[in-house]
Amino acid sequence: MIRFEHVGLSYPAPGRQPPASVLRDLSFAVPEGAFRWLLGPSGAGKTSLLRLMYLAARPTEGSLTLLGTEIARAGRRQLPGLRRRIGVVFQDFRLLPHLSAFDNVALPLRIGGRPEGQIRADVAEMLRWVGLAGKLESPPETLSGGEQQRVAIARAVITRPRLLLADEPTGNLDEAQAERLMRLLHELVRLGTTVVVATHNEALVARHAAPALRLDHGRLVTHG
Repeated sequence: MIRFEHVGLSYPAPGRQPPASVLRDLSFAVPEGAFRWLLGPSGAGKTSLLRLMYLAARPTEGSLTLLGTEIARAGRRQLPGLRRRIGVVFQDFRLLPHLSAFDNVALPLRIGGRPEGQIRADVAEMLRWVGLAGKLESPPETLSGGEQQRVAIARAVITRPRLLLADEPTGNLDEAQAERLMRLLHELVRLGTTVVVATHNEALVARHAAPALRLDHGRLVTHG
C-alpha cells in the first residue's frame, strides 16, 4: 500500500541558500488494511510526510510507491485517479465556506458521479454518525471548531478511500467524540482501508495501541 525507500524531501530556500531538507532517508512500508500512528514533536516532519502520501509533494530523493504505483514513474493523468482513492483530514479543515455541511461532505461523491438519491442517503447517515444530524444545512462559519472537524472527517471517509490520512483529527474534539472517531477508523481498517493518523495526543495513542512511525528532525526513529 505504502512503500518509502530512502526518501528525502527538500524545499527551495530563499536567495542562494541550499535547499532546506525536511525529511531524510525514510525507508518503511505500510501494508494494505493496516493502522499506523504518525508521531513526533512539532517540526519533526509529520505534515511533510503526509503531503508526500497524499501527493501534494513528490520526493526529492528516493522512491515512493502508493497504491501499487511508483510515483516517480506516474504520468500526470494517473495522479488524479490516485488522489481520488485517498481521503485526507486536514488540520485546518479546508471546508468550502459557501457550502453547507451536507454539501461539503457530498462534494467528493458528486465529483465522482454518484447518483443524487444515493448521495443524500449516504451523506445524511455519515453526518448522523459523527453527531451532526441537526446541522446538515449549516455553513461552516456557524459551526464550532469541533463540529467543523467532524464535517471534515465525514468528507474524508464518505468515499470509503483505500488510504485515509489524518493530521491531528482529534485536536478539536472532546474525549467522547475522539473515541467515536477512533471507532470509525477501526471499522474502516476492518473493511480494508489503510489508515495513517498524525497526532500529539499520547493518551489517545496509549488507549489505542498500534504500530507507530515516529519522526524526529525529519528522520524515522521508530517503525513498528
